[in-house]
Amino acid sequence: MTSTASTTGARTHARSQAAAATIAGPELPDDVAVASITFAQRIPAGGYANVVLGRGTRLRLRDPDGAACAHVLLLRADAPWERLNVADTVKVPWQAYLGTGHPLLSDQGRVLATVVTDSSGRHDTLCGPTPEGRALLRLAGAKQGLEPRDIGPTVSFFRGARVESNGALTATGSAGPGSSVDLLIHLPVVLLIADTAHPLDDRPATDLDLVAWSAPEELAVQHNSDPEYLRAVENTEQAWTAATLEVGA
Repeated sequence: MTSTASTTGARTHARSQAAAATIAGPELPDDVAVASITFAQRIPAGGYANVVLGRGTRLRLRDPDGAACAHVLLLRADAPWERLNVADTVKVPWQAYLGTGHPLLSDQGRVLATVVTDSSGRHDTLCGPTPEGRALLRLAGAKQGLEPRDIGPTVSFFRGARVESNGALTATGSAGPGSSVDLLIHLPVVLLIADTAHPLDDRPATDLDLVAWSAPEELAVQHNSDPEYLRAVENTEQAWTAATLEVGA
């Protein structure tokens, strides 16, 4: 065994540990050029991630083993006081259950992201994370200069919850291994994710894959024809144009 009593011994020990470590990466999309990929990470069970994503990024969340639970918070990167508003994300589209075409709205009525594909259908806007998940989100936020008070309500992907006719909340479990959700980012965002159990489903979490790539052309595609969505997109584009002109002034 290598002694760590000296700096030289500690360095040798650390390097031997690193050499023996196995680092698993996410499965990359076959139909996306490697040069377009801007971020790729496998989050282990009980882990977290924090990353800044640019406007026009497409983000794929994937549940490779069938029991991931991605507790997600988005904050506008250039104005972090503007952040995901889960109440409006449910109220404005008249829909509590996330799926293809659903916007993730900010507290200013703007679209931070849109769900553009979804092979899971098991998501939750009602329960939020467990205490463990919230602690991880606070840790992830701290690495972006955020404080605990900045960590607001979240949405959860890959483990669902439904409201029964009597008002009770029921867990709907997961869709199984390999399901995925793609988000299109409309404004630069700080993405915070914790991969932990769901409050209504205490099964241990499994790995979560994140892959992001540049897809600005998709911002010109209409992903939802609802009038509420179109107004939110218009608000978003106006804000982005104003911010761009201000920077260029």
